[in-house]
Amino acid sequence: MDFNDIQSAWKNEKTENVTLPTHLDKINSANMPLEIIKNNSKKEFFYQIISIVLIGFVPVIFDFPVNAFAGFYLLFSIFVAVCIYYLVKLFMFYKRLDKTTLNTKDSLYETYFDIRLNMELYKTFGFALIPFLILFLLGFMHYKIPDFFAKGINSTPFLITTFSVVIFSILFMGLALEWWVHFFYGKYAKEIRKVLDELKEE
Repeated sequence: MDFNDIQSAWKNEKTENVTLPTHLDKINSANMPLEIIKNNSKKEFFYQIISIVLIGFVPVIFDFPVNAFAGFYLLFSIFVAVCIYYLVKLFMFYKRLDKTTLNTKDSLYETYFDIRLNMELYKTFGFALIPFLILFLLGFMHYKIPDFFAKGINSTPFLITTFSVVIFSILFMGLALEWWVHFFYGKYAKEIRKVLDELKEE
């Protein structure tokens, strides 16, 4: 058999049993949830900015008395500083995802843990806003129900109200954060985690 016969036989050989590495397909399957997370982080960046601007108009919307403006905007300036810190972190997270290329198992692991870290950072940011929510609610009640606070801060109704506001704020923020993080990041991070688990089994 000469070289041409060998080449012809090679071309005609059946290749049904030839298999390609499946881990590459699995790694590529993580690109879709990653793309969704990236788009959600971009949208959330603008949601946060719009929310900050709207909160700045709260005294006007709810017709606060003029003497309440100074206290509100002093608190608001601190609130904005905290938000800016997180927004910078969120922007940097988005830029990292935008440059990410999932072509190896290591890059997938690195991206997954970066997403998990951002999720925890988001929760920390949310809990850092609880004092602002409590002070806003108490301030709102003070100007809308002045007679209630006239009894003094040591009165039983005031203490009960303050306790209720604190408990409500913590529970509301905690539940809202869990839902928000899961909706925007968590369920897609689980898909990436599932791919990593499948790669471990190979």
